[in-house]
Parts: sequence; C-alpha cells; structure tokens
Amino acid sequence: MPREIALFGVYLPSLTLLFLVTLASGWALDRLAAWFGLYRHAWHPTLLRMSLFTCLYGLIALYIYR
Repeated sequence: MPREIALFGVYLPSLTLLFLVTLASGWALDRLAAWFGLYRHAWHPTLLRMSLFTCLYGLIALYIYR
C-alpha cells in the first residue's frame, strides 16, 4: 500500500484510509455487541468501545504494514 494517497490534489497518509475502514468496522461491531447485550457486562462501555477501536486500528495497520 502506498504511504500517501492523493485526494483532490491533497496528499493524505494511507493511515487515514485505514482509520475510515476501522471506523466503519468498529461501528458494525459496536452495533453487534449492543444487540447481544455485551455492554451490560462492561464496567465502562465507552472505554470498551474505545479499546475495541484501538485494537482494530492496530490490527489492520499491522496487517497492511508488515
């Protein structure tokens, strides 16, 4: 994957694209966890959401940039 992506003449880091992918997949996993009621067992649901996002972002970035 290239290090920069040109978007309307502006160079953006490719991690921005990974951020958007993580945002969409994190939202889907968040809705799935809420549907199953997993947030009832969490001490702090917002912290769990942020941790899920951070883990997904790191996982996708490590997968792309070996």
